[in-house]
Amino acid sequence: MTKQISQYVNRDLSWIEFNRRVLEEAQDERNPLLERAKFLSIVSSNLDEFMSVRVAGIQDQKRAGLTKTDFTGYTPAGLWKRIIKRATSMVSDQYSTFRDVVRSLEKENVVINKIKDLNETQKKAVSDYFHEIVYPVLTPMAVDRSRPFPLVHTKELYLAVLLKRDLKAEEEETLFAIVQVPSILTRYVPVPGRLNNKKQEFVLLEDVIEQFIDTLFNGYAPFSVHPFRLTRNADLTINEEGAEDLLEQIEKELRRRRWGNPVRLEVAKGMHPIALETLREELEIEDNLFEINGPLDLSFLLRFVNSLPGHDNLRYEKLEPAYPREFDESDDMFEVIRNRDVLMYHPYESFEAVNDFVLQSAYDPEVLAIKMTLYRVSGQSALVQALAKAAEAGKQVTVVVELRARFDEERNIAWARQLEKAGCHVVYGLVGLKTHAKILLVVRREQGTLRRYVHVGTGNYNDNTATLYTDIGLFTSHPTIGGDASALFNEVTGYSSPYEWKAFGVAPTDLKDKLYRLIDRERINAKAGRKAHIIAKMNSLSNQEMIDKLYEASAAGVKIELIVRGVCCLRPGLAGRSDNIKVISIVDRYLEHARVMYFHNNGEEEVYLSSADWMTRNLLKRIELICPVFDPDLRNMLIKMLKLNLNDNVKARELKPSGLYEHVRKESDKPFRSQFEAGHIPYWKGHV
Repeated sequence: MTKQISQYVNRDLSWIEFNRRVLEEAQDERNPLLERAKFLSIVSSNLDEFMSVRVAGIQDQKRAGLTKTDFTGYTPAGLWKRIIKRATSMVSDQYSTFRDVVRSLEKENVVINKIKDLNETQKKAVSDYFHEIVYPVLTPMAVDRSRPFPLVHTKELYLAVLLKRDLKAEEEETLFAIVQVPSILTRYVPVPGRLNNKKQEFVLLEDVIEQFIDTLFNGYAPFSVHPFRLTRNADLTINEEGAEDLLEQIEKELRRRRWGNPVRLEVAKGMHPIALETLREELEIEDNLFEINGPLDLSFLLRFVNSLPGHDNLRYEKLEPAYPREFDESDDMFEVIRNRDVLMYHPYESFEAVNDFVLQSAYDPEVLAIKMTLYRVSGQSALVQALAKAAEAGKQVTVVVELRARFDEERNIAWARQLEKAGCHVVYGLVGLKTHAKILLVVRREQGTLRRYVHVGTGNYNDNTATLYTDIGLFTSHPTIGGDASALFNEVTGYSSPYEWKAFGVAPTDLKDKLYRLIDRERINAKAGRKAHIIAKMNSLSNQEMIDKLYEASAAGVKIELIVRGVCCLRPGLAGRSDNIKVISIVDRYLEHARVMYFHNNGEEEVYLSSADWMTRNLLKRIELICPVFDPDLRNMLIKMLKLNLNDNVKARELKPSGLYEHVRKESDKPFRSQFEAGHIPYWKGHV
């Protein structure tokens, strides 16, 4: 008897399919070679986060004996087995691809060597490097009756070492020790070139340490040295209700993250059985063991590629973001925004315009207040510096800093303290709700009245990711949006009765309901025989109720086109349910990050920008917003951008009813790559 297919795709299995699409970019020989290496690095980083958060949570449920199925039909134990099977297969393919990339790099005179393959001059240089730089920071940690197993830090690289006093004595006791490979040192070590040879040669730091491991154990003979790496549960458990000081509570939880339960153990293939059994027993790893045929943790490849001199022919052509032409026409950004709304498309247009706007606001004597949200900020944030200058100039500066932005908590704590020191009012949001909305409000005195200037974005206020992610930003002085922006900050920073939003939809109070109303309007139009069309672009779609709402609209005849980069639990192509829904995913040079929604509305087209994906956490457990684009020219620009994505037949994959993805392009099709077309600003923005 054939098992009936579920109406939904499991979220975690969908994520694995997403990471496999990233891996396909590393495998695609049409991509420049060094960019393929970067994609390999991204696969590793993605898998680390997935294991430490999602898989860790499933492990906790399994250990607690939970047997209830989720809405996709999986129990924790059943899902665990499926995840491990698929992840193991993906990692095997990842390292097969790595070996292929390494072979191709060798043809381009970039070589990651084994120490035994170096000449004597190079070996001498490596020896000097070890003894002068590496040896002083190493700490061997023995494990015996008097010294218990040491703390193994999450996602750090270690060497497991087996030793004896005398290798010839068969009855001699085998001893066990570990050595941490210092992450403060670069993972790849350059070695001097050979005479009359253009090769750039490197060795890996763990190989260097292994070569000289005997220097750490005087009087003992190491006979087995193999790398290993542990991933721990990294999800923070914060009792916000009982936390008098949220910042202090998060700092405490960050320290506790070091002792999170082990989730995954990676070991080098061929590890000695005694060492492997010791690690599994001490770390309590049951069935999430990965034996790796190659260097552990390929995330080092990103830094390796970025620091490698030359070889521009093996990289994407460098993109120089254009400064928005609207702001080139005047030195006064307020004048420009007062006269018209301005739309920016990153990374094709420069994020510097946002920095400049805040900086101009900081020095403008007519600016009275600046309010903004910060979720993920870059290491050297010009925005933070500008906000500090504004506060020092006596302006009212309020910054909502989200301390719980996963894996950026420590950086955000540092920025919060710096802003407070400069005189800014720093708010840590509402209890139980992450502040994920991306909004900036400037209040300015003009001719005896106050005018509000607003920037709303789909991405974080982070000038680094603005060069790597595709995102949309809107500058406006529209009074309705300005009024909603003020109300939003009042709700987040103070006490405020529920507000009747004029333009925004705001989670968790009414964003979901607003989206429902917009979808239902299309459904009603379709039932009345009118044209009905929805296009929605986002990172993830996993909320069951939202999926069911889309199914209802599809069944009524609404044409629905979804551009979902990552997780998608909606299953298209189900007869009578989702046969009017098409889902594509684009994985390319830049991370597709913008959230944009289009509704045909019987010809009165509406377009919205949003900070929120259609996931339960975004719709119900975060402060998010959806903002309309009122300017008809800008609406048309965004519709053109969405159609660019929908016409992609090079990097787009279509989700099939099976839950798997297939490339869109047919051999007869003329190649159309949306990210490369979008790079020509006149194409989508209508510039002359």
